[in-house]
Amino acid sequence: MKKLYIETYGCQMNVNDTEVVFSILAGAGYERTEDMHEADVIMANTCSVRDGAEQRILGRIEQFHACRKDRPGLVVGILGCMAERLKDRLLDSGKVDVVAGPDAYRNLPALLAAVSEGHPQMDVELSREETYGDIRPLRIDKNGVSAFISIMRGCNNVCSYCVVPYTRGAERSRDHRSIVREACECLEMGYKEVTLLGQNVDSYRDGEVSFADLLDMVAALDPALRVRFSTSHPKDISDRLIAVMAARPNICRHIHLPVQSGSDRLLEKMRRGYTREWYLGRVRAIRSAMPDCAITTDVIAGFCSETEEDHRLTLSLFEEVGFDAAFMFQYSERPGTLAARRYPDDVPPEVKNRRLEEIIALQNRLSLESNRRDVGKRFEVLVEGPSKKGSGQLCGRNAQNKMCVWDDSVHRPGEYVTVQVTDCSLATLFCELV
Repeated sequence: MKKLYIETYGCQMNVNDTEVVFSILAGAGYERTEDMHEADVIMANTCSVRDGAEQRILGRIEQFHACRKDRPGLVVGILGCMAERLKDRLLDSGKVDVVAGPDAYRNLPALLAAVSEGHPQMDVELSREETYGDIRPLRIDKNGVSAFISIMRGCNNVCSYCVVPYTRGAERSRDHRSIVREACECLEMGYKEVTLLGQNVDSYRDGEVSFADLLDMVAALDPALRVRFSTSHPKDISDRLIAVMAARPNICRHIHLPVQSGSDRLLEKMRRGYTREWYLGRVRAIRSAMPDCAITTDVIAGFCSETEEDHRLTLSLFEEVGFDAAFMFQYSERPGTLAARRYPDDVPPEVKNRRLEEIIALQNRLSLESNRRDVGKRFEVLVEGPSKKGSGQLCGRNAQNKMCVWDDSVHRPGEYVTVQVTDCSLATLFCELV
């Protein structure tokens, strides 16, 4: 069998896509390897959300190409969003043999076969139907604890700054029966946690089945199966979804709810579809139903025309919500997006950087305050494996998606333990077994 090596960049959806690619190519005679230097085919499953991610991957292409000196027959492929966006540029570089967009993975065996005859190949056609719902992903979680399940693909929101609708195409939902079947298969394989994935899970719909209905179906399979999901959209998250979460103890108490800005003026310019007050109202509804629910977010510093007042509104929203954690970035103009076509990227880099640093400093304080409130509390934690920083320690996440670390030489990945928090840092709860 030929050996296949894949590096995955970006979101959890890309991790799941990599598992789909491994499955498709396993059926064509390719065996997965974790050693790039023994691979016959090297691929990168890529992200285009920010320029930094693309630059990092372009650097890796140079390294992949350098491997050809020792292995002239080595095939290099680029998959995913960056393949979709850069298309001909990648193939014309002479350093890439296969360019395949997110909806072309079924064609990879044929593309690789053609490459072996000396012909570089590209397939970046987007689909309105492809969900890979019939493909059983080849799971890459080494511990067999947590599995990702893609419930939908693409996005219809077309936020002005976002390249995803152009690289992943229109929104389409998987048949709910195939999702429930896949969750059952994960249970049979011994997985203790599944995460339902979509660009906007709240807009999932299969006939009369909404995302709240689907979440309820998956959680009902086994009370010992933890269920997570990502990502929610503030304009679509429903009271019904919140009620389902509150009623099912095995649905983890964590919602990732990207806000992007605290300014109504910028939210409108970003085409987010909600106001600051709407967002705060959703936060109040979540916390009213589930006081212990962690809320995390994404935010962009320095979006087009952002003023100091807009920035202060973002800081004040962070204070008002008290996020448990956040992903924070400077605005990175993406070619082809509505913002790139309509609005100048007019906030100076040094201003973007300063505003981002202020947001990070504030969130660091909020994260530490959130973790300090957990000192003394007890949590049920799903063991993921050994802690990276401590010999004789294990780590795992609680229902709020917070990383817990404790001394333990007895338990194994996939087991549940109860721990009590004794101390904390910005990112970790330090615990002891109860």
